[in-house]
Amino acid sequence: MTMTKLISVRQAVELVADGKTLLIGGSGAGHALPQRFIDELETVFKEIGHPRDLTTVRVVGTGDFADRGFSQLALPGMHKRTIGSNIGNEPRLGAMVEANELEAYSLPQGVLSQLMREIAAGRPGLLTHVGLGTYVDPRQTGGKQNSRTTEDLVEVVTLRGREWLLYHAFPIDVAVISGTTADEDGNITMEGEAIQAEMLAMAMAARNSGGIVIAQVRQLAPRGTLAQRDVKVPAALVNYVYVDPEQWQTYITRDSPYYAGRLRKPVAGDPPLPLDVRKIIARRSLLEFKPGYICNLGFGISQLIGRVAWEEGLTDQLVLTVEQGIFGGVPVAGNEGGAGFNYQALIDQPDMFGFYDGGGLDIASLSFAEVDAAGNVNVHSFEGRIRGPGGFPNISARTPRINFVGTLTAQGLELDISPDGVRVKTEGTLPKFVERVREVSFNGELARERGQLVRYITDRAVFALEPDGVVLTEVAPGIDVERDILARMGFKPRVAEQLKTIDPRVYAAGPMGSEAGA
Repeated sequence: MTMTKLISVRQAVELVADGKTLLIGGSGAGHALPQRFIDELETVFKEIGHPRDLTTVRVVGTGDFADRGFSQLALPGMHKRTIGSNIGNEPRLGAMVEANELEAYSLPQGVLSQLMREIAAGRPGLLTHVGLGTYVDPRQTGGKQNSRTTEDLVEVVTLRGREWLLYHAFPIDVAVISGTTADEDGNITMEGEAIQAEMLAMAMAARNSGGIVIAQVRQLAPRGTLAQRDVKVPAALVNYVYVDPEQWQTYITRDSPYYAGRLRKPVAGDPPLPLDVRKIIARRSLLEFKPGYICNLGFGISQLIGRVAWEEGLTDQLVLTVEQGIFGGVPVAGNEGGAGFNYQALIDQPDMFGFYDGGGLDIASLSFAEVDAAGNVNVHSFEGRIRGPGGFPNISARTPRINFVGTLTAQGLELDISPDGVRVKTEGTLPKFVERVREVSFNGELARERGQLVRYITDRAVFALEPDGVVLTEVAPGIDVERDILARMGFKPRVAEQLKTIDPRVYAAGPMGSEAGA
């Protein structure tokens, strides 16, 4: 086979010159990630100290929350600036940002995903309501993550009598994408990947910026042998291809036919999740999901809702989605979040975010790190570390019903869980309901104006966002309201006159035996 575009990964890295803007595709848990390029970029820089002063861009936080992914690129001098949605996946790079060693921006995942299309189209940026009244609004931080970062990449504009945010476009010099197979011409398919992300938009953005497109694939195929409808990025947009025969589907899974959608996973063989604090919160959140709802499940505890719905035999009653493109079926929890199985469709990430931004969801369940008296939520800045919100600002902006889920306190919390309810063995030392959140990921005042139905679901209590603020509406069996709830909060919520007891099925062993929303 002769392929003029075929190069080595070393040659691919050598195409990145000092001072350029480098865009790397894929998603946090290793989904559709050109990991071999990251490995080689680290090696080359350690050998020769180049390429330097890069602007590095990725749509989703890219890493395993430890040493892989963008953490490998935490190398002094490599970056002038980095742009992403969640640096929490990349703790070593995050530490450099905290130390003010490079410029850094945290923009919403959906904004960055859709911005690739705006760059490709030659437009000035992405105009959207997403982020208004939150940390990324330039009247707050504008997405800047440290004092070294000064340039404004976001501005407020008024159009047809309304405020919007304009996220500025910028040229892409090198885009590194990932697929499964390339033919001799350089057509790229993604039949073995767990997500599709925005590979086509990235390639178009780089080409139309006058840049180059490099593709990592697992394997090569002869010219004319790929199914035409399977091609995700046409050869005309691809400058170079290199092969990584050891390419994995995620950081954990080499090749799952279920993640790739080649097979459906049978309903058998998976032991139930242990009945712990995360499961009881996921169960209570699931009770808000009505049959037929189109739903989003966020990171953390909310990811478990798919697994709980699977245990309860409810997944066919709901349309569970994940922003990376999973539509229907069962989203995967834990360190492979973003994948799924038995889905109805696997769509591109910008399309999913367009659906979310327009209010297409019926309900979302999202994590919180802090909640304050006004109902504001912080999910992206906590525990003294720079992180990021991922797709949270997009998902929460227009969804009519939102469950924010988390424990009432953190750091050391231990519970006894039984069919009789909950007993606090050891209280967490860190309150999560505070007088004022550190930074705003979700604006409670704007939510009230939009008429969103908002609940804050914890291990022992449920709160609602009402016109006068946060209201305690439900309490777990076995919990003392004053001692176990109000005394553990940084503000005093109103207590509903008709205070309810959380459904005891949430705390019982075995399946709840309920229908969604029952």
